[in-house]
Amino acid sequence: MIRRDGFATDRIGTIAGASGGAKWLVLSQLDRAILRDIVPRLQGPVHMISTSIGAWRFACYAQNDSIAAIDRFEDAYIEQSYSDNPDIHEITAKSREILNIALGEKGAAEILAHPVLRTHIMAVRARHITASENRALLAASLFAAAGLNAITRRSLALFFERALFFDARDRPPFFDLSDFATQRVRLGMDNLEDVVAATGSIPLVLSGVQDISRATPGVYRDGGIIDYHLDLPQSSPDRLTLYPHFLDRIVPGWFDKKLTWRRPLSTHVDRTLLVCPSAEFVAGLPNGKIPDRTDFQNYTPGERVRIWWTVVAACEALADEFSEVVEKGELEARLTPL
Repeated sequence: MIRRDGFATDRIGTIAGASGGAKWLVLSQLDRAILRDIVPRLQGPVHMISTSIGAWRFACYAQNDSIAAIDRFEDAYIEQSYSDNPDIHEITAKSREILNIALGEKGAAEILAHPVLRTHIMAVRARHITASENRALLAASLFAAAGLNAITRRSLALFFERALFFDARDRPPFFDLSDFATQRVRLGMDNLEDVVAATGSIPLVLSGVQDISRATPGVYRDGGIIDYHLDLPQSSPDRLTLYPHFLDRIVPGWFDKKLTWRRPLSTHVDRTLLVCPSAEFVAGLPNGKIPDRTDFQNYTPGERVRIWWTVVAACEALADEFSEVVEKGELEARLTPL
């Protein structure tokens, strides 16, 4: 369709954001390019659907000064520091501190009132012992969930309930999901911050969020457990999805990362424009890799901070190339099948 009719930003109806922790740093410059070059041209409403770190990025997108929000988030995220042996409580407290910096004083209100962007966030409500913060019990439940998931993805429903927190001003194209039982909860001033915190609450790393306002009581955890890279109907039939991503493939759930045969339904992504760094670009980054959570163990705090800032600086080239491709109308020639 794009090769035939060309690309127009007013065809974008959804922007998607994946889970991935520190991997988001390879996208922070691309996010700025999208906010400068694409978002001002959008014809609303445009639905933003995300899990985990994607929701943190999009919480910046929908603020009045979105670039400043990205700047604050990026700085606080890279410069985060801990004691020598941080426990789950210290990491959780630091996570909330970073979120508060990213949102600022008026962020939540601005997100809920954005004239064009509609914020929708996936989390999961933990069931049975997956709600426990006892490390042994939680680890055992996650091991069981991973094993059964290798047989069938639907088994995740035994351990987690999907929760869609949505902007009620406009109905998103993924509202009527039926692959998993889905709790649907309106976003508001009374729950937005908790929802963003919950969708990034990685089990065994951060504490779950207890009893989110308006939602079914319980413990809420990382939305990427079920919707890691969003295997769901991303856009309405007449619109496109813009998906800035750190991989060239979409992995349905958190436990599917090593299951190479587990892929999204083609009908879910057949109108999705996935924009990602090439393998050649990634090979040129420090140690030939995109940042991830293991960097906290593999580097000293000073080394990690230096490497992460180096990656961010290198990724300006991604943003520049994306802007040039859009501005010069070269997108059609650059497309390859997803």
